[in-house]
Amino acid sequence: MAESRKERARHWRYDELPGVDLLRARYIRKTFVRHTHENFVIAAIADGAEVFHHGGGDVYAGAGSLALVNPDTPHTGRAGVPEGWRYGAVYPSPEVVTAIAAETTTLRGTPGFVTPVLDDPYTVRLVHQVLRATDEGNALAADTLLRVVVTRLLRLNGGTLPRREVRTAGAGIAARARAVLEERMADPPTLERLAAELGTGPFALLRAFRDTYGMPPHTWLTDARVRRARRLLDAGTAPSEAAVAVGFTDQPHLNRHFGRIVGVPPGAYQRERKNVQDARGGTPVPSGAWQWNGQKRSQTYGTTEEESRTVPSYGTPSVSGSPSDSPGSPSA
Repeated sequence: MAESRKERARHWRYDELPGVDLLRARYIRKTFVRHTHENFVIAAIADGAEVFHHGGGDVYAGAGSLALVNPDTPHTGRAGVPEGWRYGAVYPSPEVVTAIAAETTTLRGTPGFVTPVLDDPYTVRLVHQVLRATDEGNALAADTLLRVVVTRLLRLNGGTLPRREVRTAGAGIAARARAVLEERMADPPTLERLAAELGTGPFALLRAFRDTYGMPPHTWLTDARVRRARRLLDAGTAPSEAAVAVGFTDQPHLNRHFGRIVGVPPGAYQRERKNVQDARGGTPVPSGAWQWNGQKRSQTYGTTEEESRTVPSYGTPSVSGSPSDSPGSPSA
């Protein structure tokens, strides 16, 4: 029982699924601050419940449902019940989703999800099967199941995303401010100086930025710094160097924000990138200790005893299948 109460997370990639990030986690006290993703979020809740702020209000995703977030959409995340939530997630890039949509759906334009929560235990199981297939190095199953997941979700809950056009003066100022912050990420100006450079007032800029991007400039900057730090870590840059390069004061500063947005520490994130093929199944590999509310907690990666209770079967699921013909059961 004590083991099942531990918080665990693994964030990784599988070489045979290019353009897709993968996550398996159990969180209890974890809180994700407002942030965005460059990729789609398809999070399959196996146990417990998650609450996340999306589109102006909180939404609830319980066991058997999926939390679905389109790229560049601000959202948060926290436990919806005292025992937290256990889930597996795939993060396909816009290019991956667009290619699948063009081949298997009638959607035109930029595809996306219409609602942020979908109650569909069948697809929840499929998502967990994708993760298990990557653990076992079964590229054919992983690729097949991912395509079925995306196709099914787009048919059940898909639509064409509206184009983001800069139509108002406020949106134009916000876009210019964002460009300045991207260019001067490591040494950004104050809100007052930024507003003066753009020929507007600080509060006018703050309102315009929040209306356009769903968060104030300083929150957006932290999110953008973590995004850039991820790219640097993917390229092999040491966490301490990445922290300074993107404007954080030091590695602990990066660690704090990285964990609140990505869900794992930057060192553990980078190790998974370097050892994709070594992280398949087997005994959990300890990643050392990390800080949680001032206390050190062990974080492990790979397959836990809890995750191994059900042996998956891969078969060939249909896009319009039902729980009775789905492959296996979730093993987040």
